[in-house]
Amino acid sequence: MKLMNESQPVMTRRSQWLAIKVPEITVYFWIVKLLTTAMGEAFSDYLVYHINPYLAVILGGIGFVAALILQFTVRKYLAWVYWLLVVMVAVFGTMVADVTHIVLGIPYYISTIAFAIILTVVFLIWFRMERTLSIHSIYTKRRETFYWAAVLATFALGTATGDMTAMTLHLGYFVSGLIFTMLFLLPLLFYRLFGMSEVFAFWFAYVMTRPLGASFADWFGMPHSVGGLGYGRGWVSLVLTLCIIGIVGYLSVTRKDVQRKPEAQKLSAR
Repeated sequence: MKLMNESQPVMTRRSQWLAIKVPEITVYFWIVKLLTTAMGEAFSDYLVYHINPYLAVILGGIGFVAALILQFTVRKYLAWVYWLLVVMVAVFGTMVADVTHIVLGIPYYISTIAFAIILTVVFLIWFRMERTLSIHSIYTKRRETFYWAAVLATFALGTATGDMTAMTLHLGYFVSGLIFTMLFLLPLLFYRLFGMSEVFAFWFAYVMTRPLGASFADWFGMPHSVGGLGYGRGWVSLVLTLCIIGIVGYLSVTRKDVQRKPEAQKLSAR
């Protein structure tokens, strides 16, 4: 699924322009995105159960903030910087969703609704201020800020949704994974057959990647007693991390996922 450029507003000052710092939406994007969601789920659970859980959350928060600062500091899209932040969002987003349930005792269906409202508010404010939610329009600091706020909200929402289907609805990890696989592919089908909005299709699929990856990560990593295959969270995290490093390294060298500058930005630079 590849998004087309949306019309961009004319900027009055050149200093407002940034190089586009998000990747092009290719098959590589979706593969790495799914790997990071699965890895974030497995590694977050591994940390929480192998060290002090409060220390794990603190370390996850520090890693997320450090990766966020790095992403906002660089002046162009760097695959390893971008995906490092996505990984940290996956890890920390999982922890945030788990804390709301385990520590605060909030039921999964309540946290799912709450995170859905938060994501909706982010989108509404973003669209109200920028008139577009297109990933091809992320070339100002404000849009970049909205983008990462939405990404963090999608991870928390996806984590809560996946846990709700697997545990609250008692569907199990594998069945949940199959359901979210179908939901992930649904926007592509509707886009091809009925001309669904590309932006809506992208963000809907993006939200679905989180519970999809997390469900299969839990299925592989969780013990047999809770419906998993019992390979262990540590091994699942390691294998997924190596896959992410390999693909991101390939993208860093080939630059196959680098977006071209929007036409409006080219004109403003003349």
